[in-house]
Amino acid sequence: MSFTKELVDELNLILKFPDKSLMQGIKIHNNADPALVNAAQRLFEKGIVDQHDGGYLTNLGHDLAEHATIIQSALTSKP
Repeated sequence: MSFTKELVDELNLILKFPDKSLMQGIKIHNNADPALVNAAQRLFEKGIVDQHDGGYLTNLGHDLAEHATIIQSALTSKP
């Protein structure tokens, strides 16, 4: 199974959340790129963020953000 465009959009959005504090979130405005707006809605429906337009990561979201950061780092590091 490969990553679909929608999953990549969701992963990229998860990586946009601040990683230094649990008390920081993001707001996706309705005039943002439709792919970003749709990714935020899907993350909300999956219980990964607490608002349809971003908000804060849930506990699941924090876990996924940590894993996504590790994957991104591993795939972009040079040997």
